[in-house]
Parts: sequence; structure tokens; C-alpha cells
Amino acid sequence: MALPQLTDEQTRTWTRAQKDRWWFEQVYRGDLPQLTLRSALTGFLLGGILSATALYIGGKTGITIGVGLTSVILAFAAFRILHGARLSSDFTILENNCTQSIATAAGYMITPLISSMAAFMLVTGRIIPWWQMLVWNSVISILGVLVAFPLKRRFINEEQLPFPEGRACGVVLDTLYEGHAGAGMLRAKVLAVTAGLAGGIQFLMSDGLQRLLQFKLLRLDRLFGLAEPWHLRDRLDDYYYLAAAKADWWIPRILGTDVRTLGLRIGFDAAMLGVGGLMGIRVSSSVLIGTLVNFVVLAPWMIQRGDIASRLNAAGQIVPLNRAEIVNQWSLWWGVTMMVVGSLVALFAKPEIFLTAWQMIFKRKPEPGAVAADDPLHDIELPLWISAIGVPIFGAAAVYFTHRFFGVPWHFALFALPLIFVLTVICTNSMALTSWTPTGALSKITQFTIGAIDRANPATNLMTGGMTAEVASNAANLLSDIKPGYMLGAKPRQQAIGHVIGIFAGALASTPLFFLLFLPVGPDGVRTTASIITDQFPMPGALQWKGVSDLISSGLKNLPTSAVVSMAIAAVLAVIFELWRIASRGRFPLSPVGIGLGVVLPPDACLLMFLGAFAFWYLGRRYREPGTTAHTLWVQCCEPVCAGLISGAALIGILNAIVNAVLG
Repeated sequence: MALPQLTDEQTRTWTRAQKDRWWFEQVYRGDLPQLTLRSALTGFLLGGILSATALYIGGKTGITIGVGLTSVILAFAAFRILHGARLSSDFTILENNCTQSIATAAGYMITPLISSMAAFMLVTGRIIPWWQMLVWNSVISILGVLVAFPLKRRFINEEQLPFPEGRACGVVLDTLYEGHAGAGMLRAKVLAVTAGLAGGIQFLMSDGLQRLLQFKLLRLDRLFGLAEPWHLRDRLDDYYYLAAAKADWWIPRILGTDVRTLGLRIGFDAAMLGVGGLMGIRVSSSVLIGTLVNFVVLAPWMIQRGDIASRLNAAGQIVPLNRAEIVNQWSLWWGVTMMVVGSLVALFAKPEIFLTAWQMIFKRKPEPGAVAADDPLHDIELPLWISAIGVPIFGAAAVYFTHRFFGVPWHFALFALPLIFVLTVICTNSMALTSWTPTGALSKITQFTIGAIDRANPATNLMTGGMTAEVASNAANLLSDIKPGYMLGAKPRQQAIGHVIGIFAGALASTPLFFLLFLPVGPDGVRTTASIITDQFPMPGALQWKGVSDLISSGLKNLPTSAVVSMAIAAVLAVIFELWRIASRGRFPLSPVGIGLGVVLPPDACLLMFLGAFAFWYLGRRYREPGTTAHTLWVQCCEPVCAGLISGAALIGILNAIVNAVLG
């Protein structure tokens, strides 16, 4: 069924009251169930699970994956099966939309954990207590909801802006419930099968799960006298190096440096194939180029020059060179420069985002009484008085907790509040036009602005930047989630409540998991921030925030000359590449952000992401004919396949971490 929408002429000429009346009469679905107990519980559970997988992938790649369409497909399939078994009535289209709104809100909650908060702990060496993380993250996210709803009527009701990602979700929901339900079940089956295969492979690679199975359940250690359980190695080249150690085989080196020191390994992680498929060929190619330039060319050269070398830690012990040490000592600087400059150029090269945002702020609004007198949405929109009261309360709470928990001076935390509103409008407008939330670039504006005033305290720029970024991101993504509800005739007030439910679901799921994955208890029974960054979880997002904070605090004086030169070259290339991409209307094949990301990610992960992207790119070009089985599987079901690879591998990886923590 074609979704009703206003024409461009109607959007331009009608008043907001006319548009609201049209929506109420033509689109609104009245009392069709939406925020029900089962949709809330389903969204809460799916949100918790999907936020856990998002945290797992975020720690590995620094990328926050969308969970909206995945939750739509899973909820649709689950209740269609229950309905077929006569165990439950089928989900309504609005219940499913509410479920995806809750689940996606939960997924957004991992962003500070893999960026500003993790960077704060890396810079200060202080572990934030779990309850402080949960409280701060929840307060900031709810502030984003309260800031968003006064913008909802302007961006969605009046301006009818597209929000492409949200519109796509609305179209999928309409197709599932009003069109071909079989297509939805096919996507669900593809996701389930792919997740099962990826999870099975990950299970064979999981040391903790294999120890539980072989030693605790099957008792193979007693039967066969095994000292260690058998499991596939995720580093596939380990088999070669184990044999090479016995037979004195050749060990590959670059300029005299062992390739293992450089992180040039051959590994396997099904989740990275899925991430690459969602990432696309352009960005994944750039990621691979970044890792090859850094670890094959620049890092060996700098090691030979002595600009990267073993060092002594605080205890006077020698820190041997490895990939993480190479990144921290030298490579991080040009990689972060490439990402920051590239994202800022991309942001400021789109003047329409700022122009329309400016118009949104200062455009003359109708008199309140003129609209309220005949307002059909009075009883279903979130009342503006809730934002009018809630924003000052939660804004004050955000300032208090940012000061109390992180030591940010009161006046700097207060100074960040006006920035929140400006950056939220810019971020939301960008999301509305492009489905891109430039929170990375916008957070750097806050970091550099406040950091320039207070260079002595790194918490100031990190946590005020985190505060503005999280509020802006939450508000923009909330409005993108509300777009499909607007298209389908949902109650905005119930979607707002659902989003808050998702905030708590994500916070409750991701906060303890953060400690389990990134801050495990060491052999001495103590947690330490040294465990946040590992080969398994390189935390590229946190490294970027930390790099900017370090640069603000100490400047360039402590860096090797070669690092400063590399930063200058990276900045120039980032500007050239991004402007070239804009001039060619997206046909230029390189992404500065992708290149910088390749510097901080493990090379084997970069290779796997490229292979995943290349496979879907190739299959999409080969099987172009709609209606064929191959086209349906590899083109139309690309996202379910990728979601299955990610969720299957991530959930087993998380389960393995839990088992390791329990077994010790």
C-alpha cells in the first residue's frame, strides 16, 4: 500500500495547522495498539540484546551499528510464528514500530561507552563506578529526548523533511504488514541461518565455551589427560608460527621488524565480514588502504628511524613494541588528524545544513493560540510543557553529575548547555537531510572550544564534548525513529515513552557488559584501565577522543618531528580527498575518515571488513536481475545477512567472555 504523503507544493504552501489536520484525517490510525505491554517488553529485551552486540562491535571497530531494521524483522517473525501457533495474536504494525523505537534507543546508549567515557578513563587512569556511568548516560539521553520534541513539529510535521533512514524503516514496515509478509519471513530466516552459522564458527573459536564444554561438562581432561581444551584459533597464522618455531622456518619481516609486532596477522571474525558489508566498498577500501599505509610502510620506517621504540612504563619495566604501542606512540596522531579534518570538512562543506538550521531557530513561529485553537494533535503529541519543565531540570542534573562524577568545573559544564541546543539543531538537520549524524565532528568543536580555555584538566573537554555529542545524537536519532511512526500514523507521545524505555534497556544491558568486556578483574583481583584497549578490542573511538584531548593538553611539543609532519600531510590530504569527493558527487573512491580508522584498527579486522564489503559489492554487480534467487539473497537480503553475521558472532563472543569471567 502506498504511504500517503504531501506533495512538494502542499509542503511549501500549507500552514502547519493544515498539515496537522491532513495527517490526523488521512494517516493517523486512531486507537490501533502501539505501546502495549508486549511491545514494551519485546523492545526492552531486543534493545538489551542488540545494545550488547552493538557494544561488542563498537569496541572492535568504533562504529555504532543501526539496530532498527534488525529489530523490526525479529519482532515481525517472532509474533508471526506465535500467531501461527495460536499462542498470541499477531503484532500490529504500530506495535512493531514502537518496538523498533525502543530497541534503537537502547542501541544508542553504547556511544559514550566507546568514546568519551572510555577516553576519560584512559587519560585519567580512573575507573568510573558502574552506577555513575549508568546515571550520567541515562540523564544525558533523557535530556536528548526532551530537547528533541520541541523540534519534532518543526522538522517532521511542518517542514516534512525526509529523514531517509527513518523513511526506509517505515517503508519496510509497510511492506511487511500491508504487502508481502513472505518477504519479511524470508529476511528473518536468512538472518537466523546466518546468525547460526556465524555463532557456530565463533563457538569453535571460543576458549571459555570450549573449556566449559570439554572440561566441565564432558570431562575430557580426565578421560584424555588434556591440559588445555581444543579450539580453533582466531589467529589463523598461529598454526604456521607454531610450526615455524619447531622447524626454524622463515619469519616475515618488514625493514627488520617482525610482521607480528606490526599487527599484520591473518585472523577470522565473522562479525567483521558483516560490518564490512554494511560499511560498503568505498569506506572499507579506505580502511584497508589506511592500515596498509600505516603498518606496512610508515610504522616499519619509523621503527627503523627510532621514532617508535620500546619504552619504560611507570614501574620501570620495558614495554615491548606491539601494534597498540605503535599506534599510541606515533600512528594515532596522523590517523586522528585524518578523521577529524575529514569529518569537519564534510560538515562545513554542506552549508545547507547550517542555513536551514539557522532558519529553524529564527524562523518566525505562529502565535501559540492560533495553532492551539484548532489543534487535532493536542492529545497525542508530547506536550511542550514537559520539555519546558524537563529541559531545565535534566540540564541542571547533567551539569551537576558532570561536575560531581568527572571533576568538570561548574562554569564549563554550564557553558556546554547552550552548545547543546545549537549542535542539536545542526545534528538533527543533518540527520533529516542525509541520515548522517556528524556527532564526531560536532563533539570536536566542543572539545577544542572548551579545551582551549581549560587545557590543564582533560576531563573538561572530554566530558563536555561527550555531553553535547550524546544529547545531539540522541535527539537526532529519536526524530529519525519518529519519522516512520509519522508515516504510519502512530502516536508521538507513546513513541517518546518508548524511547525512554529503550534508554533504560540500553543502559542496564551495556553498563555491566562494559566492565565484563573491557574492565575484567585481573589475576590479582583488581580492575585496571590498561585492559580497556587490547588486540581484541582496540577501541578506536576512544583513541580518537583521547588523541584530541592529549593534543589539547600538551600540544605538539612532545611529539617526534616525524609525527608532526605526518599530521600536516594527513590534514592536507583529508581536505583534498573530501573536497574531491564532494566535487565528484560521491564518486571519488576514498574516505578520509575510513583511512584514519584503518590506522587504529587491527589490520586483520580491516582485511575482513574489506572482504565482506567486496563480496557484497561483487555479488550485487553480478546478480542485478530482480526476482532471481541470487538477487533476493545477496542484494535484497544484504542487511539481514550482515546483521546475522554480526549478531551471531557477537552474542557468542559475549557469552564466551561471561564464561571466562565465571571460570576465572
